[in-house]
Amino acid sequence: MTSTPPSPQGLNLGYSHPHPFSLISLSTRSSVQALLTSLLDPLLPFFSPLKSRIKCPGATAVRFDQSASEVEGICRPLWGLACLLAGGGGYHAAEYWVEGIRNGVDPEGEEYWGYPRDNDQRMVEMCPLGFALAVVPGIWEGLGDKGRRDLESWLGNSINEKNMPDTNWLWFRVFANLGLKKNGGKYSQERLDRDVEHLETFYRGDGWSNDGPKGIHQMDYYSSSFAIHFLQLLYAKLAGHDEPARAAEFKKRAQMAALDLAHYYDTEGRSIPFGRSVGYRFAMVSFWGAIAYADVELPKPLTWGMVKGIVMRHLRWWQTQADMWSSSGTLTIGYSYPNMYMAENYNSPGSPYWACLAFICLAVPETHPFWTSEEQDHWGVLPPVKALPQPGHIMVSLGTHTFLLSSGQACSYPMKGTHAKYGGFAYSSSYAYSVPPGLFTLEQYALASQLGLSDDGGEYWKTRRLSASQLKTAPDGTPFLISEWKPFVDVHVKTYLLPPVPGATENYHFRVHHIWAEGREVMTADGSFAICNESTLRESKGRYLDLWDESKGEGTSPKLIGNYDLATPEAWADGQKGAFAVHKTKGAVGIRALEGGSIRKANLVNADPNSNLVESRTAIPTLQGTVKKGEKVWYVGGIYARPGGKPEEFLSGWDKIPELPGWLKEEIEKSS
Repeated sequence: MTSTPPSPQGLNLGYSHPHPFSLISLSTRSSVQALLTSLLDPLLPFFSPLKSRIKCPGATAVRFDQSASEVEGICRPLWGLACLLAGGGGYHAAEYWVEGIRNGVDPEGEEYWGYPRDNDQRMVEMCPLGFALAVVPGIWEGLGDKGRRDLESWLGNSINEKNMPDTNWLWFRVFANLGLKKNGGKYSQERLDRDVEHLETFYRGDGWSNDGPKGIHQMDYYSSSFAIHFLQLLYAKLAGHDEPARAAEFKKRAQMAALDLAHYYDTEGRSIPFGRSVGYRFAMVSFWGAIAYADVELPKPLTWGMVKGIVMRHLRWWQTQADMWSSSGTLTIGYSYPNMYMAENYNSPGSPYWACLAFICLAVPETHPFWTSEEQDHWGVLPPVKALPQPGHIMVSLGTHTFLLSSGQACSYPMKGTHAKYGGFAYSSSYAYSVPPGLFTLEQYALASQLGLSDDGGEYWKTRRLSASQLKTAPDGTPFLISEWKPFVDVHVKTYLLPPVPGATENYHFRVHHIWAEGREVMTADGSFAICNESTLRESKGRYLDLWDESKGEGTSPKLIGNYDLATPEAWADGQKGAFAVHKTKGAVGIRALEGGSIRKANLVNADPNSNLVESRTAIPTLQGTVKKGEKVWYVGGIYARPGGKPEEFLSGWDKIPELPGWLKEEIEKSS
């Protein structure tokens, strides 16, 4: 780590110049090392003169100061660099980070990072720094005597005397202390122990921890790959000799959780986007590298070939997302493309590099079965439908579709688009969730897999956010979810979510609402999954989907119209006939009313652009109706999805309508 790195060369991506990230053939450990290098290299031109900061392209502001944003820029890539170096790999510009850390913690220096205050973003970035110190001794050694003293003050004293959010953040302080401890620096064992003990109160059972104390139901990727499970496993590896019992417990939880978490990844490698911070992209797969790094024995029927397959297929899928880069080759804020609508108020231009957690697999020795095993698909051995009591999810992989039904979680603090990120009824690996780019009319709300209610004629819509939910089992053993919620103080909704039944009707799942409009009349809009609204047909030249044409294998029914032609008769169909959209490469989605009568109409909502995480242009098949003041109604919806297979078969299940279970029929009849 003492060699002089070459002068950084910028990467300019033009019209037909793919990112090097997408050109690497992934199969071996060395190819994943090369993948990381392609991610780090574009950052080099954006180092500050003294190397203590990285100012990634983009001038967007966040809730913390610009200096912290640039500290984020240099520290987050350390997740990848540290894993690379710890695993015996090398990087030609590794010295940049050592020099940057030395200058960043110098309180008299021109590029001092600044002493943290309470709840400071700098505390988050202390976690990858602490981990890097723990696994790469050359960083500590390269700082020199003054640099080490400065680091002890900045990293240890500051974080140990400040307040932190009562969330996964506490793990960041644990790793700050652990990094110093591993190098003989000044740290607080008392604070470290107290934080780990408090983090234990987040544990809920079945291997799952909540991202916060009791009273909060938030179990997203922070509970697994982004923070809690991931850091528990790293802690078990690095501190297990001091706390063997706790390390064994963390590994046991990972074994239990692994059998649940495997359901979040489909056969193409895509994960199911759910919750906040999905702009961290391939960090969603980091749990699996961590379970190998911590030497956890896999629970049956999982094998290391399956684990390797999950990781490698996931990285390969991200290689196909060519629009997620800036023209300089750096990661953008967004998911499959740059998107500020889905971003959190803490997503700075350097924020996406939390994705480097995925490279924990590079710290795994090349002799480990994670690397020596042949890739396998895990879906041949997992049950196609599985209820997860802790997150309140029913996981489904049937009919070429991997998705989940959700009881309705809720973030404990204001979160942009929180109702879409946590309150949706279903989340799919094929049809990602949508967020509202505006708050005026259905087109801006983009109610994919949500029920919206409006009391002002359709200008503003309320959806499920806070709810009381239950996971139950039907008489035939099938799991289902019930949630009760109130979009308005005097409007009551009880929602039933039933997974598909394997067989002829497996492309459908049920969504049933019992609505009592006690104090006001409300309009309703019930959306299916959102699908790409950009034709692949040569004659259409990328325009919106036309009316369904069986001979072309693409289109919508009824007609998809613009946002200003809502009165067009051909844009509406009877609710029982339903609405669907078929895309030549993305499959088919739809929704139809099964409650009898004609109390709802079907149409295609032409969602505002950039509302969806993956597709920048989408259409949402939707059922619309009105519930009069004082009225009670039952809405029974069949939600259709078939994302895979042969294009001519995308609609093969559309007219194979499932039968509502007898127990639910009886419940509807009793209360009607």
